Amino acid sequence: MFDVISKFFNRFFNNLFRKKKQVKLGLYGPPNGGKTTLANRICQDWLGEDMGNVSEIAHETREIQIKEQITIKAKGKELTLSLVDTPGIATKIDYEDFMKYMDEKDAKNRAKEATKGIIDAIKWLDDMDTVIVVLDATKDPYSQVNITIIGNLQARNIPVLLVANKVDLKKADIKKIKSAFPQYDIVGISAKYGNGMDEFYEKLLDMAG
Repeated sequence: MFDVISKFFNRFFNNLFRKKKQVKLGLYGPPNGGKTTLANRICQDWLGEDMGNVSEIAHETREIQIKEQITIKAKGKELTLSLVDTPGIATKIDYEDFMKYMDEKDAKNRAKEATKGIIDAIKWLDDMDTVIVVLDATKDPYSQVNITIIGNLQARNIPVLLVANKVDLKKADIKKIKSAFPQYDIVGISAKYGNGMDEFYEKLLDMAG
């Protein structure tokens, strides 16, 4: 029965992709998982330019960023997409977390902007044709934030590809992510160094039929 349902959804999503000339692809996940690093990698690979700034400070991306007309190719297939990089999703933002990087005024402003960014990111979910969830493979995937993100996507029946990022680090453990979310395809990458990107593009194009 599960196989029948799975085939139905695969067929449905394949048709959805085919009908659209340009797919809206959203990058979602917790802060500092590597969404913008992945966005930059995709843009560098296919456009020769970066998309946004990257920082060790959480919530560097606090506004929706969009790059149009990116055509990716792999194994004879191609897909043109609008890439949407979203602010990191968090269940709680405390300005004091930013105090070691900046003064109190800037920390409060950053917290306010980050909160608005999260609200905007969730609103944008309804516009997405498919979503890449970018997770830090060195961290425990069983977090409230990750479960919230996945739950929102399941409720909307949005096609999802899970990316286990930072596989170049010794603590990376893709098996934990596969165990946490067995219902999804997972690809291990290092967005920083480009490891696993060929498989990433292939899986993305497979989703597009």
